Amino acid sequence: MFKPKFRLVLAGLLSLSLLTLAGCGSTSAPAPAAPTPAPVAKVLKVGSDITYAPFEFMDEKQQPTGFDVELITALGKDMGYEVKLETAAFDGLIPALQAGKYDAVISAMTITDERAKSVTFSDKYFKSGQYIAMKKGANFKTLEDLKGKRVGVQLNTTGQFAVEKIGIETKKYDTTPDALNDLLNGGVDAVVADAPVVLWFQAQNASAQIESVDANSGVEYYGVAMKLGNTDLASKMDASLKKLIANGQYNEMYKKWFKKDAPKF
Repeated sequence: MFKPKFRLVLAGLLSLSLLTLAGCGSTSAPAPAAPTPAPVAKVLKVGSDITYAPFEFMDEKQQPTGFDVELITALGKDMGYEVKLETAAFDGLIPALQAGKYDAVISAMTITDERAKSVTFSDKYFKSGQYIAMKKGANFKTLEDLKGKRVGVQLNTTGQFAVEKIGIETKKYDTTPDALNDLLNGGVDAVVADAPVVLWFQAQNASAQIESVDANSGVEYYGVAMKLGNTDLASKMDASLKKLIANGQYNEMYKKWFKKDAPKF
């Protein structure tokens, strides 16, 4: 009579022990930690008129390239940004920047007192000036020689301002390549535009009988434009630019695109 009861009690105790051990086993192993999410890169939205070789233009794969493109990408990387480049007509870049569409604009934009009323510029990053492009044999030497001639310029550029300052009427184009191509086709007698762009066009159209001379309209400097009053971004941009100049990276980019060392500012 006693033994069956003992066996039942013992069996119950064993079952309870197994359940307890199973319960302990299920809580002893820690749950796997959730994976740490990758940090999200900050995006710098940059506007540019990507028709302006050798500063910004589309390569054969329809990807933006050029001196400005490489420079702003390097500046963004140094500041911890992923650069998102968007194209727009040059004449619309500053209004779009003011409206908050872009954080910055890089487009071979000359620093002028008038523009500085609307945007905050970085330190200067490129030294330039105006050239007169013409068909060979035209023999224009100065801007004064263009009086009474058909002169092509890109809308709202310093080339337009320099020509109209001395009372010469201009034929305005959306892009400098449009103006230069019209020169090839006989639509204008001369084009006034930034020296590096004119020289690049000549090199790419060596058989076109185009020549150019310095317009001697003064030295110009390009800057990165930011929304007026955005001194925080401007300070970061200037610090990164100084770093790229000091470590030689700026000069490497300059030599790649202009086949000579960068000048001292």
